[in-house]
Amino acid sequence: MAISLHNSTNISRVGFASPFLGSNSASKVSISVSLPSFSNLSFKSVETSSQQLYRISAMSKAESSSSDQVKVDISLSPRVNSVKPSKTVAITDHATALAQAGVPVIRLAAGEPDFDTPAIIAEAGINAIREGYTRYSPNAGTLELRTAICHKLKEENGISYTPDQIVVSNGAKQSILQAVLAVCSPGDEVIIPAPYWVSYPEMARLADATPVILPTLISDNFLLDPELLESNITEKSRLLILCSPSNPTGSVYPKKLLEKIAEIVAKHPRLLVLSDEIYEHIIYAPAAHTSFASLPGMWERTLTVNGFSKAFAMTGWRLGYIAGPKNFIAACNKIQSQSTSGASSIAQKAGVAALGLGYAGGEVVSTMVKAFRERRDFLVKSFGELEGVKISEPQGAFYLFIDFSSYYRIEVEGFGKIENSESLCRYLLDKGQVALVPGDAFGDDSCIRISYAASLTTLQASFERIKKALISLRPAVPV
Repeated sequence: MAISLHNSTNISRVGFASPFLGSNSASKVSISVSLPSFSNLSFKSVETSSQQLYRISAMSKAESSSSDQVKVDISLSPRVNSVKPSKTVAITDHATALAQAGVPVIRLAAGEPDFDTPAIIAEAGINAIREGYTRYSPNAGTLELRTAICHKLKEENGISYTPDQIVVSNGAKQSILQAVLAVCSPGDEVIIPAPYWVSYPEMARLADATPVILPTLISDNFLLDPELLESNITEKSRLLILCSPSNPTGSVYPKKLLEKIAEIVAKHPRLLVLSDEIYEHIIYAPAAHTSFASLPGMWERTLTVNGFSKAFAMTGWRLGYIAGPKNFIAACNKIQSQSTSGASSIAQKAGVAALGLGYAGGEVVSTMVKAFRERRDFLVKSFGELEGVKISEPQGAFYLFIDFSSYYRIEVEGFGKIENSESLCRYLLDKGQVALVPGDAFGDDSCIRISYAASLTTLQASFERIKKALISLRPAVPV
């Protein structure tokens, strides 16, 4: 049976600099397509600390039209060299390539709802095209959409903003990056509870800031300990990133815990909070969402990020936003003006329609959330019956972050040794043909993330594959 215990707070910092499957060897599949061998694969660590950053002048030779050899400097910026590629993106892309090649891989790596964009939202986008609404939009977003966002934040989250305190971007991801770049200086520290969304530490590095990773425990539902936070705040601490509901754990911060965190934050004038609330509508009662900016004294120092991708199944529309005090938002707007400019005019019309569905997305979103909950319940029950598995039941989002570490240190004939979350994921892809994401990508190597943004039938099939692949393995550590 599953147990909610966790004996380790070690945080892995293994990077990922190569495709999920990167071997030069090949094996044949039934359709005679040559593909990389699963069992001989390895992931290359690109762990790079700030002390190790230096510029490498790599020179290559190229022949000019006159046959003269010209040396070309192909070195990259140290800032770019310090950033690790997204493992979730790489795994998803590779699993997609395998599926397109005819390999029956079940893909549970991406955090993308399997539902179509609701018809009323899609029609708004189609009508925008038909009506010629296809030109550049204002850099910060259309007044219509920013006004609708202000109304939503007031009615649903209890936080008041004016349109000039909102910037609409090409997805919440862009909003987060622009916020980090806007408020962090070289040498600043960005406090990030682990497990974390894979991009948070890398965004800090892009701003020449230092990510400070604070571990959490599965026995505490992966929630940040306020005492641990307080003991790690320094004069360099500039930004605390909170994500609730959480990717990858599905944890939801109770209001009382957020209030304790707010009391600590209030003691440090330099410390700001970035509240990532992209999953706020995908939440399972009795859990309830609280916006950090709604807490006493926190509006002035909180940057609230949200978007349309998850709850409204609008991932491909690329639409998100940030809200906060005007000076911070103006800085985000300036960065956007010199990078991407405004978000898609068509997507913004669709966003207005999405916010017009009613409180928390109305019946359309609640129907999707009901399906997510059914899937969660099935997986929690099913994996809970496997020996050596530890689970914290998610209260929101659509991920399970399961501790499979009892299956480490096992030698598998024809595969090799399962040493960590990466090798276990390779084993499950090899033996079970199910694509999952190793926990080390999220800062906890004991776990694996499973996305249940897939149909119940697909999840049932994937569980049977995983169970079959694990059935021959006996936990190496008694539980």
